[in-house]
Amino acid sequence: MSLVKLNIKGISYSQTQNGAYALILNEVDGDRKLPIVIGAFEAQSIAIALEKEIKPPRPLTHDLFKSFADRFSIIVKQVIIHKLVDGIFYSSLICERDGIEEIIDARTSDAIALALRFTAPIFTYKNILDKAGVYLDIAKKPNTEADPEDVLSDIVFETEEDTNADTNNLAHLSLQELNTTLQEAVVNENYETAAKIRDEISKRKA
Repeated sequence: MSLVKLNIKGISYSQTQNGAYALILNEVDGDRKLPIVIGAFEAQSIAIALEKEIKPPRPLTHDLFKSFADRFSIIVKQVIIHKLVDGIFYSSLICERDGIEEIIDARTSDAIALALRFTAPIFTYKNILDKAGVYLDIAKKPNTEADPEDVLSDIVFETEEDTNADTNNLAHLSLQELNTTLQEAVVNENYETAAKIRDEISKRKA
C-alpha cells in the first residue's frame, strides 16, 4: 500500500462534542483533507508546537517526552496513520536509537504532537485517505466513500467575522498592553489567546 504525506491544515472546534476539537490534515500533493477528532489537551499541545514563539512556563507531557527522548538519543523518524476502524484512527511512531528502528503504537493526536516536536513527517495510507478524506471545497466531488457534509457536520470553522471581532478588541490595546496581556495569557496557559495577541504584535512590528 502506498503512503501519502500529510501536513497540518489547522485545528477547529467540534460543535457536537464538548471539549473536542477537529485536527485537519491536508494531503501534500492533493486537495483532500483528513479531519480527526481530538481532545482539548492534545489540541492545545499541537497548537503550542505550531506556535513556536509561545513557550509554556512548564513543559507539557509531549515536551517532557521530547526531552526524555533527546536525553537517551531516541529519534521519532515519522508517524504513520495506519488504520481506521469505526471512525477511530490508529497510528504508529517509527523511532530509531543506535541505528535500530522500532515501531510504537500511539494515539493519533499524541503521535502528531510528537511529530511536530521532532519535525517528523506524517503519512497515511492511500486507502485510508480514499475512505475518510474530504474536500472542504464542496464544489469538487471527491471520489471517496465518505460524504464531506457528513464528515464535517460536527465541525465549526472560525468565521472571518469572529476573527475580525478578536482583532478589533486587540486593536484598542497599546503595544505595551499587548505584551503584558501576552505574558498573562502564557502564565495562565491560555495559549489560544496568546497566539492571537502574538499575531497582533507581529502585525504592528511589520
